[in-house]
Amino acid sequence: MSEMAAAFVDWDLAERVAIRVADRAPFGGAHHLEGLTAEFDDHTARAEDLVQATTGLRALSGDARARVVGRADWIRANLASLQRLLRPLFARMANDPDDEPSLVSARLGALELGAMLGWMSTRVLGQYDLLVLEDEAAEDQDIVYYVGPNLVALERRYAFHTPDFHLWLALHEVTHRAQFMGVPWMREHYLGLVDSLLDGADAESFDLVAALRSTLDRRRAGTADQGGGVLGAISTPGQQATMDRIGGLMSLLEGHGDVTMDRAGIGVVTGADRFARVMAYRRRSASGARRLFQRLVGLEAKLAQYAQGEAFIAAVEAHGGTVLLDRVWEDPDHLPDLAEIRQPGLWIDRMVSLPVEPPVG
Repeated sequence: MSEMAAAFVDWDLAERVAIRVADRAPFGGAHHLEGLTAEFDDHTARAEDLVQATTGLRALSGDARARVVGRADWIRANLASLQRLLRPLFARMANDPDDEPSLVSARLGALELGAMLGWMSTRVLGQYDLLVLEDEAAEDQDIVYYVGPNLVALERRYAFHTPDFHLWLALHEVTHRAQFMGVPWMREHYLGLVDSLLDGADAESFDLVAALRSTLDRRRAGTADQGGGVLGAISTPGQQATMDRIGGLMSLLEGHGDVTMDRAGIGVVTGADRFARVMAYRRRSASGARRLFQRLVGLEAKLAQYAQGEAFIAAVEAHGGTVLLDRVWEDPDHLPDLAEIRQPGLWIDRMVSLPVEPPVG
């Protein structure tokens, strides 16, 4: 951890708080992970073939790899991710002589962040996220994560048939990997949008403690984020277009993940309808570094998330089938923004006026 980052948030305290919160949830023992690693190796490999057969997308970086982790490891990975995400802001703030964070502020930020992340660690089931890196210096970061204790808790609560549920979950996460790593430009495009948003943020208005407390209070109350979150409070009006592009992209990818999961599981996964009903209930509080990022930047207020993405896909395919939908993978300029997600006709009109590109791959 850098001294610069530690000056604004006590990250060690945030980790301790998060793990203490996570430890209150059931099935946290390591023995609950036994046997899951080999099982998810198989499910992830099978899911990759099913996703490719359904969408035509497959990661260009090689076969998918699974990793089953406990809640504490998930917390550590996502804390490291958030530090990297906010590093440009910390750097600018550190160079501002008028902005000298206090020890109290750093500890308050840690308490709020730890409480939020600890709660989220008890909810997330699977994760493929470009913002999560186990070792920042390593190039090999292409891993699909599954949080074993949460899987065990959910399966026992709802008496799920575990092989079917695990494959069903793997289909969704592997679809995200295929989106980011199977479309040659997608990874750099997404990370570029995030960097652009952070680079243009107004560090003078940065108030991590207030934004985290507001987000946590809304989560406790079960209400959506109606504010701008951390970056919403520090961003400039010119950044709104970038936020809309990120919002449109994430809505598309989540909707596409759900549609693909359902289609790829036909005739393969038994009980998928019931799994989907349970997960729809949980999604109000879904987690992951990407979801935490969405909450902090205020994107959650603009997204009806999965539902809007699925509705967009349905409208596009009703007009031109999967051939038309696949145009989103041709070029970054073909991605819908939030306005087009909400009004698919705008995107359809734009696409039909453009020449058709060769298919991806």
